[in-house]
Amino acid sequence: MSDATSLLYDLPGFRVVLCEETTPEPEEERSGEPVRRVVVMQSAGEHGCPRCGVLVGGKPYDVRESRIKDLPMGHRPLQVIWRKRRYWCREAACAQRVFTERSEQVPPRRRLTLRLRERLEQAASRSARAVADVAGEYGVSWWSVQRALVVKAAQLEAARSGVSAPVRMLGLDETRARSVRWIFDSDQERWRLSNPWMTSFVDLDLGRPGWLLGLMPGRSGATVTAWLQAREQAWRDGIEVVALDPSAPFAAAVRRLLPQATIVVDHWHLVRLANQALTEVRQRVAREQLGHRGRKADQAWAHRRLLLAAGDRLSPRGLDRLEKVLRHDDPTDEIGAAWGVKERLRQLLAETDPGRIRHRLWVFYDSAATADMPETTRLAETIQTWWPAVEAFLRLRVTNARTEGTNRVIKQLKRTGCGYRNQTNYERRIVLHVAAKSAA
Repeated sequence: MSDATSLLYDLPGFRVVLCEETTPEPEEERSGEPVRRVVVMQSAGEHGCPRCGVLVGGKPYDVRESRIKDLPMGHRPLQVIWRKRRYWCREAACAQRVFTERSEQVPPRRRLTLRLRERLEQAASRSARAVADVAGEYGVSWWSVQRALVVKAAQLEAARSGVSAPVRMLGLDETRARSVRWIFDSDQERWRLSNPWMTSFVDLDLGRPGWLLGLMPGRSGATVTAWLQAREQAWRDGIEVVALDPSAPFAAAVRRLLPQATIVVDHWHLVRLANQALTEVRQRVAREQLGHRGRKADQAWAHRRLLLAAGDRLSPRGLDRLEKVLRHDDPTDEIGAAWGVKERLRQLLAETDPGRIRHRLWVFYDSAATADMPETTRLAETIQTWWPAVEAFLRLRVTNARTEGTNRVIKQLKRTGCGYRNQTNYERRIVLHVAAKSAA
């Protein structure tokens, strides 16, 4: 066979010796079309004994054919046959009398080439596809794809364990690991509610590629404490800013183990709390005025998303619709007051001038006190409790956007796999997908 065929096939360390069309075997027959058959042999003329290392070349003792699996080429099935040469070991003192030539592309007791295993891992990691989907595309088993993922995860873990890159800004947030379900506890002979969560730790430094630092089951202060304690003291001392949502257990763990770090509350969570307070006021007013929950015919319910929209981004038409809704379904002006509190908080979080931040804060507290409702009062008390962290956000402008993006990836993987029963496999897929996205 010409060198052009070997160059076209391009399997490192091998050359093509035969290329032909054959009739498919009965168990492999699908469309009845002929199957392409490629026979390869190693290019090296000498091979070392795996036991003593003595090089042996020349005429082999025996040649045996082994079928291997390689990358698909073209639209028709491809059979790859490796003609393995067997040699006598010439070292008299060696206990290995006969050995078979070896290759890095196809290690002993393996059928898949190295480039196929790498392609399987990339196909499953980069696009967050299901393992069964990738296995079906490349014509391999589910376990072959899973084994490629396990090997890649071990390599990534070994590379990261040797290099402890310093982190200046740390973000942490929780996400639901699995759906809520009832599980029967055979030891206590009763049903218990299973509500598993998982906490993710992300590097927030915008000057570096974002990557996932780690995952821990749970969402308590003990979870954060256990993960931070597993890091070196020098690594913990290098953290300057920690971004999180208004979680008292998370903040307590950070203050205990990272006393030098500045805690920043992400502004998205604060706006979400304001929207939640407005929604609760709207629902309460509907029950008090109408005697039932909001319905499609009710203006406030039909325009509930308009109430949550940013006031400074509404068009004149949108503002007219908002005034019409408040006139029609807000006789007590409670919904309008809650909307005003929400907008005052948004204006406070958007302020960058240190001199005007105190004024915006006073306006927000004044509007909450004027509204005098349990929902808005609770919101004002939350801002007062977390004001040092809120003020740190207004000064540093560090957000938890990367952590929220990681949570989106986690949820996407969970939906793709229709849930994961094995927590280790779940975390492995998350780490590999985030690493592939960061490296792209």
